[in-house]
Amino acid sequence: MKKYYMFFAAIAAAMTMTAQAQFLGWIEVGDYYNATEIYNGSYFDMAPTNFYIAHTGAQMLYTPDLLTGMEGREGLKIKYLNFKFYSESYEEIVRNAKVYLQEIDATEFATSEDGIKQFFDFGELVAEGRYDIDLLECYGEDQVLALEMEEPFDFTLGKSLLVTIVLDAEDDDNCTMGSDYAPFYTSGIRGKAMTYTNNWTSFVDYSMGWDFPDATATLGCGTNVELPVTELGYTYERMPGDVNGDGYISISDVATLIDMLLGAATGYPVNSDVNNDGSISIGDVTVLIDILLSAK
Repeated sequence: MKKYYMFFAAIAAAMTMTAQAQFLGWIEVGDYYNATEIYNGSYFDMAPTNFYIAHTGAQMLYTPDLLTGMEGREGLKIKYLNFKFYSESYEEIVRNAKVYLQEIDATEFATSEDGIKQFFDFGELVAEGRYDIDLLECYGEDQVLALEMEEPFDFTLGKSLLVTIVLDAEDDDNCTMGSDYAPFYTSGIRGKAMTYTNNWTSFVDYSMGWDFPDATATLGCGTNVELPVTELGYTYERMPGDVNGDGYISISDVATLIDMLLGAATGYPVNSDVNNDGSISIGDVTVLIDILLSAK
């Protein structure tokens, strides 16, 4: 599988490693690696984009039940978002992209008193730049729209993650034709995304207009959209008990911790202070064993 990555000029200085270790983890929403269902319906309902229209936008709501796998990790920051699509297009597509992230308590999009679905405010701008891909080079193949946050976004477990993506063509005629493009989607996770499409006006401009936050078909919006399959990458600073730094807590961490105490192995001290008393001792081994026993 080829991957086409979106590279951005940094908004702020790049993240640097400090004395605190940085670990990288991944979550799949939907069966990302084995996805087979592609969306070929209305272009209104394609998230995060459709490439058929010059100006598109999407809001995707990743609720806590979809973000399992980050439990026990501290210092969480959202770093990567990957989306899969299938293309049978010959066009070269250029888009100016903006990505906004926000953590919220809501698990659904709101509805006005008149029964109109409502977009959320966009949140914090975390990435912007140019996306350029020659779809002819990946004709008939699964591809990845990959977004890297310039400034990793602080995230709190138990919150929903709202992702807003804006894609604008530099040339309003720079679009694909027919049903040449289709994203892979998560069958059954409906209503967690809404979309915006317009041949002349950006989603950003729309968000500043008098119609916002209304989302209706007459405004070019899809209001009951399937979430696209997503691979979400995040960094974290600490996972107490993950002594060997492999992203899991297992009996091998107990062995590594004992070897560390005996001076026979090295591990991650930041994860080895399991009982949070400021030191690494046999007490951490006891707590780590209790964690493993309680997980069974």
